[in-house]
Amino acid sequence: MAGPASRRSPRTGPVASRRPGEPEVRLSSYTLVVWCADWPVVAASAQAALPPHVPAAVVRGGEVVACSATARAQGVRRGQRKRAAQGRCPELVLFDHDDARDARAFEPVAQAVEELAPGIEVVRPGLIALDARGPVGYHGSPERAAELLVDHVAARVGVEAQVGFADGLFAATLAAHRGVVVPPGGAAEFLAPLGVHELDQPAEHRADRAELVDLLRRLGLRTLGAFAAVPERDVASRFGRQAVLAHRMARGLEERPRARRTPSVELAVTGSFDPPVDRVDAAAFAARGLAEELHARLVDRGLACTRLGILATTEAGEELRRVWRCAHPLTPQGIADRVRWQLDGWLTGAAPTTGPTASPTASPTAGVHLLRLDPEEVVDATALQPGLWPGAGQEGGESAERAARAAVHVQGLLGAQAVLTPVPRGGRGPVERMRLVPWGDEPTPTDDPDLPWPGRLPAPSPATVFAEPEPVALLDGSGGDVGVTGYAELTVPPSRIVHAGRTRRVLAWAGPWPVDERWWDGHTAVRAARLQVLGATSNGEELAFLLIRTGGRWAVEGVYD
Repeated sequence: MAGPASRRSPRTGPVASRRPGEPEVRLSSYTLVVWCADWPVVAASAQAALPPHVPAAVVRGGEVVACSATARAQGVRRGQRKRAAQGRCPELVLFDHDDARDARAFEPVAQAVEELAPGIEVVRPGLIALDARGPVGYHGSPERAAELLVDHVAARVGVEAQVGFADGLFAATLAAHRGVVVPPGGAAEFLAPLGVHELDQPAEHRADRAELVDLLRRLGLRTLGAFAAVPERDVASRFGRQAVLAHRMARGLEERPRARRTPSVELAVTGSFDPPVDRVDAAAFAARGLAEELHARLVDRGLACTRLGILATTEAGEELRRVWRCAHPLTPQGIADRVRWQLDGWLTGAAPTTGPTASPTASPTAGVHLLRLDPEEVVDATALQPGLWPGAGQEGGESAERAARAAVHVQGLLGAQAVLTPVPRGGRGPVERMRLVPWGDEPTPTDDPDLPWPGRLPAPSPATVFAEPEPVALLDGSGGDVGVTGYAELTVPPSRIVHAGRTRRVLAWAGPWPVDERWWDGHTAVRAARLQVLGATSNGEELAFLLIRTGGRWAVEGVYD
């Protein structure tokens, strides 16, 4: 599928002492990660039998999401538009993004790793994580375990892999990117000199993390160590919950809290097939019903699944098992997708094509007659996607399901940004208090809306809010501009307001209120004043405006109904 595997032994990273007051890192968090670079390109090239020397890239929504090393050498980068990438490399071969293809092609790699290190978790196609204690204890050292894993994956599947060791999944993933071994307790020191851009891993597609990285850079926090040095209380008060999770990662701690509930046995769902199924489409159709049943059981208990175990038993008595680790709570569609991807990998016979004979579970010899879904790790379900329409959500019924399918279909045609969901967030102005996220993404606010936010615009909020404030003229009785003094007072009483070519007589006003935000950052600091104005046309039609004055000009932020 790819070139020969790298046989470079991981380097040993530094050992760091704990900071005063920082919780001790437990050995149980010591993690081994197996990483296959540029996996979407590797999978697509293998399916198309594309030679390794031909530059290739995978695109989604007209944007490059992964590219081969050959393509990078010619100037192709992740995030480029398709046309720009082709301009840099005219011979570039483009593939459409396909999660099912990536998962199907990755199954032989997962099987090869599991032969040497049982208990693996597929984080995503191209990335496997597991507890490092077993392989290290059995093989004697992390370096020896890593060397054996790299060689075994190369011999069995012909895929290049890199291995990393560190405390927690985030640090271990970055260690795998560099092929190093970070001793237990050394994650914080290993992470400290790395750039904050490492928090935004492209394969995770986290828009909120990209925004946080951009903000940290503008604040001068350019390394993970600089970000980790900021007190957690200050991070929580200024940036919100998602930044706190990223801050934990920068400090070498787990993103998820340690307190995890072990799900009870009755949460698992099982389905039997008579006759046994040996086609992916038939198995995936049955799996969708099991996914919905599992999700309903979790919702009844206020839970959501973050680690999903999939167990299939064939008519010949073979047992196939895989665990998928998920960064966010799984929706019914997310559960169904992972089951479909896994069944696709099993039933299409995605077994190693080189090396010794595959293990008995590499490719089933009979149809699947039993399928079991185990929620191996659960969390509180409050972070799940709320309904977009009245009555939608867990009890939305058929109409909500049809609307959701239509939204996903539109995203498939036009890209993820074509269908957006509003999410309330913290802020003072009307534009700041709402964020649009792609349909299906976790609706987590970037700033906590429940914080005090002194100076926030009082209720009620404008019914119409402009993404970009529209110019407006606020005039006094002689036609001159109404200004605001340094003491937040109007220079003269307003008489008329002119907006969108219509002039209205000012009946009343409230304010102005000073706005002094982000004063610590000279590039994004805002110094302005807000004013509420009630105007009426010559025929008596009244309309209330929310105005803001900045840079010596008035603009309309919103209109009240």
